[in-house]
Amino acid sequence: MGGSNPMMETLEEENLIAAARLIMRVLDSNKKITSEAREILVELGARLTSLAKISAVEDEDEEEGYGELSDIKERVNSIQEKIMAWEGDQSMIWDCDPEEGKEYLKTVDEARKLAESLESLNLSKDENELLRTVNAVIQTSMARIEEEFTHMLVHNRQNFEPEHLSFRSSEDDGLDENSVVSFGDDSIDDSVQRDSVSRGSEVFIMDLINPQVITDLRSIASLMFDANYGRECSQAFISARKDALDDCLFILEIEKLSIEDVLKMEWVSLNTRIRRWTRAMKVFVRIYLASEKFLCEQIFGQSQTEPVSSICFSESSKASMLQLLNFAEAISIGPHQPEKLLRILDMYEVLSDLMPDTEVLYSDESGSYIRTEFQDVLARVGDCVKATFIEFENAVGSNTSNSAFPGGGNHHLTRYVMNYIKTLTDYSDSLNACLKDHEQAVNDQDSSSSPDTSPGNDNDDTENGNSSSSPMALHFRSLMSILECNLEEKSKLYKDEALGHLFMMNNINYMAEKVKNSELRNILGDDWIRKRNWKFQQYAMSYERATWSSILNLLREDGLSNSGSSGSTLRNLLRDRLQAFYAAFEDIYKSQSGWSIPNIQLREDVRISMSLKVIQAYRTFVGRHANDISEKYIKYTADDLENYILDLFEGAPKSLHSFHRR
Repeated sequence: MGGSNPMMETLEEENLIAAARLIMRVLDSNKKITSEAREILVELGARLTSLAKISAVEDEDEEEGYGELSDIKERVNSIQEKIMAWEGDQSMIWDCDPEEGKEYLKTVDEARKLAESLESLNLSKDENELLRTVNAVIQTSMARIEEEFTHMLVHNRQNFEPEHLSFRSSEDDGLDENSVVSFGDDSIDDSVQRDSVSRGSEVFIMDLINPQVITDLRSIASLMFDANYGRECSQAFISARKDALDDCLFILEIEKLSIEDVLKMEWVSLNTRIRRWTRAMKVFVRIYLASEKFLCEQIFGQSQTEPVSSICFSESSKASMLQLLNFAEAISIGPHQPEKLLRILDMYEVLSDLMPDTEVLYSDESGSYIRTEFQDVLARVGDCVKATFIEFENAVGSNTSNSAFPGGGNHHLTRYVMNYIKTLTDYSDSLNACLKDHEQAVNDQDSSSSPDTSPGNDNDDTENGNSSSSPMALHFRSLMSILECNLEEKSKLYKDEALGHLFMMNNINYMAEKVKNSELRNILGDDWIRKRNWKFQQYAMSYERATWSSILNLLREDGLSNSGSSGSTLRNLLRDRLQAFYAAFEDIYKSQSGWSIPNIQLREDVRISMSLKVIQAYRTFVGRHANDISEKYIKYTADDLENYILDLFEGAPKSLHSFHRR
């Protein structure tokens, strides 16, 4: 057969053009087309489209230097040889020479474009074989690129330097066991305190990966997604970064503990771990996760697939976040022991403070699971706060004693409760949020559980203008009522009625002073303080009556005016009165020098009140009967008695040894 005839080709092209014009005229004039004509036209359209694709591919190949399909085959062989040459070298390409790595990516991208061009054609059997060869080359190179990608992620991690961030506390290194307090503790004042967990810290972005390789990582990711290997790229990234975030938790001293492990843990050990958790949580979210989010956006942000960076971030950080949240959940479902309340509040505040951060970090659909888990754990920890505070109230009410508190001073329970709620004022916002659902029940309970209906009760506390009606204030007033009831029961354990009154005076005064000199004043109100002042003054008067009424009766004139005119009878009666007075005073001195009034000002006030009554009565009695009382019957001067009164309430029993003898 000879070559093609140019004249025949020209004639065929002219006939083709004429036929096409005829078809266009017929279509313009004839609006109705039969089904047979429509089928022929559809087939014609398909053939024209195929011819257009072939023409476009050939034009593109010519621009890129491929030329005809034979040239493409030659180019495929060249690419295959290059890829196989790199495959023969086991060393990491980018470790050896980043520029060579870029050349490798360029070669693989060329193969990808060739495959796309070939796939758009109606290929013959031989041409299909060529396409399979190109795809095999791409598959081989993608496995290598994924390996390089993972290697770069792992070996270019930036070392985290914890000393540059103040997340550790000296308390973590050597926890003082006195910080784990109970109602029996005698060192409450210094031990009930919150942790210094700062709130509102700003986000800090750090380079988790060496910035020099970010461009290469982004190029690799882009190529893998373009070649339809995005899933493999994402999995490689997620796996590498998941391990990196696990290491971050290790640096922050967060252990992998199951819920069962946490529930079995002793409180001293658990206390330490909660403190670490509260510090680590902020560092992890605001530094690590914020930086991880930024890294994902750096590498995948240019991808045509919009959610890729969010998905990779959510998946790579999920395990670490769940580890942190599971610890908080374990704490929330554990026993609601009162000594845990401050630590649980620390956890609640950290979670609450970080809620907006997590909403931003996990804002996409891929982060909805973490968002939901975070919200659920926050709610459970909040419920735990409420349950633990209620348990604290119950523990105060059920605290019993088998014996009276020595000396009648400030009871451990009083000191514990007052210092405890004083510390809780630092958590006002959090406590109000956690207790609000329980507010009405407490209000009803508080109105019916007040110890009495005297001017010192709490029935109208909420009506006072400077007394808060917040959920926390309602609970605190209820707790104060519970504490007072408990103290009254404890006061009944004293065999000496006067000491019981002194005990109540001391403890009510302690409560009032703690409130007056702290933030509690703004919560319980001035009216509450005024009523407690009235109460302890009533107990002070009850103490004086119980102690001094009988002894002061000995110094009254009652019975002396009826003793007759006999001087000896009056002198004997005066002598007996003085001896009885001295004996009673000595008994009081012996016992009440061992009693305690810890508040210095209150102690002085009680002594002054006693001196005014007792010393004045003694001076009057002795002065009025000076002519009838022999000096040898005067054991003590008024000044002696006044000095002895100054020995009372020091908590150290004393005796009077040097007496005047008859």
